[in-house]
Amino acid sequence: DWDDVPPSSALEEISEEEAVQIIAEPILPLQSSTLRDYVDHSETLAKLVHLGVDLSQVEKRQKAGQLLLTLDFEKDIKKILLFLKDVGVEDNQLGPFLTKNPYILAEDLEALETRVAYLKSKKFAKAEIAQMVSRAPYLLLFSVERLDNRLGFFKNELGLSVKKTKDLVIRLPRLLTGKLEPVKENLQVCQVELGFQRNEIQEIVFKTPKILTASKKRLKQTFDYLHNIMGIPHRMLTRFPQV
Repeated sequence: DWDDVPPSSALEEISEEEAVQIIAEPILPLQSSTLRDYVDHSETLAKLVHLGVDLSQVEKRQKAGQLLLTLDFEKDIKKILLFLKDVGVEDNQLGPFLTKNPYILAEDLEALETRVAYLKSKKFAKAEIAQMVSRAPYLLLFSVERLDNRLGFFKNELGLSVKKTKDLVIRLPRLLTGKLEPVKENLQVCQVELGFQRNEIQEIVFKTPKILTASKKRLKQTFDYLHNIMGIPHRMLTRFPQV
C-alpha cells in the first residue's frame, strides 16, 4: 500500500540491497521519523543504546542513521569496540565516543590499527594515544599521510622540536582533525596585527594551545584591552598568555 510508505526523515535513503537485509529483520515500524522507533526491532540499535549511544544525536549526522541500520552488532561493531578498548577508550566512554563518531564503525579494522601503529612509531605512549583518541573522536578516521602532514605542519610552522610538537597535539588533539585555515589565520594575526615575534608566538602557543583555535575577534579584543588599555607589554603577555 503506497499510503504505508514512510515519509522522508532523519534517516537517509538506502539501497535496494541494504533494504533486503533490513526487511529480513522483524517488521519495522511504519511512519517512523527517528532511530529510536527502530530500537525494539533492531538488536544492534538496542545494544548501542545500552552502551550509551545517543541515537537522537547520531541521526543528526549525515548518513549515520542509514549506517547503523545496515550494521550487525556481532559481525561489524563488536570488533571496533574491542579495538577502541584496546586503544584505551574507557568502557563508560564508548557510548559518548560513538555518539560523536559513529562513522568509525564502518572503518576497516586493519586501517585503524595501522593509524595507531603510526602514532606509536612517533613515540606517542599508549596512555597519550588513548587521551588523544578519547578527546578527538575523529582522529582515527584520518590516514597516516594526513596525520603525518599535520604533525609536520605544526612542527615547521611553529618551529617546535619533535617533543614539543607531540606535547602540543597531546594537549589539544583536535589540532590534528580540525581545519588548518583558522590556525594559519590566527598565527598571521598574532604576528602581523598584534606584533608578536616568531619566538614569542612559539612560546604563547606552547603554553596556551587554544589560542590557535580561538576566534580572531576575541584574540584582537583581548589583546587590545591588555596591551593598549592596560599597558601590558608583549614580553609579559608572552610569559603569561593564559590571561
